[in-house]
Amino acid sequence: MAYRKTPAEISRLEAAREHLITCATSVITEVGWSQASVTAVADSAGIAAGSVYQHFASKTALAVEVFRRAAGREVDVLGEVLHGPGDPVGRIGRGVEVFARRALENRGLAYALLAAPAEPAVGAERLEFRRRYRALFAQVVHEGIESGLLPAQNGEITAAALTGAIGEVLGARDEKAAEALLAELVAMALRCAGAPPGSPQP
Repeated sequence: MAYRKTPAEISRLEAAREHLITCATSVITEVGWSQASVTAVADSAGIAAGSVYQHFASKTALAVEVFRRAAGREVDVLGEVLHGPGDPVGRIGRGVEVFARRALENRGLAYALLAAPAEPAVGAERLEFRRRYRALFAQVVHEGIESGLLPAQNGEITAAALTGAIGEVLGARDEKAAEALLAELVAMALRCAGAPPGSPQP
């Protein structure tokens, strides 16, 4: 009869896997993808390097999971703001502000997610999540056009421009004062979308 793990064993393994992901995220935030070796992650988690492979088939598999978790949280937060209350112009401004503020509060992780050199599998995930960011912005831009608050335009192109510009600025590790940078990013986003001068900002 094949051995079956007990519920307690499954729970223990799941907890160990989650702890490993948390530690890997911290290491990557600190040193980037290329320097986040399996040994460094294992040391942070307080386990032997070989134990990492009980949970992930490779360093790449672990890196992809870290990226998906961290980027997924950012997409969820942005989606909540962009689909929240208020008119489309206000939601675009708030979305940019919230996204940028979170990045500036954790610059190491933001750099890892947005711009840090990474292996191809992580790069592919980055492209996929950029598509998700673009889709969120595009939906709100289209709402603004339909409501007459934004001029007629190709919402997909505007969303791509917003996503690219925000990622470029926040991924640059610029030490510029956070509040000034936030204000400039929000103003840029509203100009890009064609919001009328004097539109309320967050």
